[in-house]
Amino acid sequence: MKTTARSERRRRVGARGFTLIELLVAIAILAVIAVLSWRGLDQIMRGRTTITNAMEDERVFAQLFDQMRIDARQAASDDESGQPAVSVSGNTLRIVRHMVLPGSAPRLQVVRYRISNGRVVRYASPPLGNVGELRRALNGGDGEGWSAVPLMGGVGSISARMYVPKLGWTTQMNDVQTALSEAVNNLKVPQLGNAPMPRSVTGLEVRIGATSLTRPITRVFLIGE
Repeated sequence: MKTTARSERRRRVGARGFTLIELLVAIAILAVIAVLSWRGLDQIMRGRTTITNAMEDERVFAQLFDQMRIDARQAASDDESGQPAVSVSGNTLRIVRHMVLPGSAPRLQVVRYRISNGRVVRYASPPLGNVGELRRALNGGDGEGWSAVPLMGGVGSISARMYVPKLGWTTQMNDVQTALSEAVNNLKVPQLGNAPMPRSVTGLEVRIGATSLTRPITRVFLIGE
């Protein structure tokens, strides 16, 4: 009988539960693990958001600069536009370009890039069939028949420089007008024969500053190439 009582007492001692201190230690360990796991998950989510935003910004920049490259490559000659085909005035970049429509003769089109409410907007005139329409498009605003396509938001500034042969990069339209006048005068020299009038601007550098960028992004385009 005594042996049975002792065995029962040992079983009760061996089957005892966790003490309060052990439970508190276990809870503390679980809390630490939960905090570490949350921080790791939060960092993963933040990194994913950063990568997604960067990829979206890259896509928008690529779309904007690709459209500028197309417009610069299809720029008309100064002779066709009656003035420099590429001009810069403040935050506005203007390009007179060729426009080919299926089943019709080639036309000219005036394109303007301008900041409007923090967005770069591409304004494009309808196809221009004669000199009068071209002059009205050059001297007028973005009126009836013009299209306006927002290309990029969060833009703080847009600036451009033009490359003038024999001079280099400039932001002054006076330098471009001087090069154009010189080209026109050279056409009057008999020795040059029927040589085409050279472009007053052969290169374009565009710099865009955005709120999502630490520094502006710059791209260079060839004109008419």
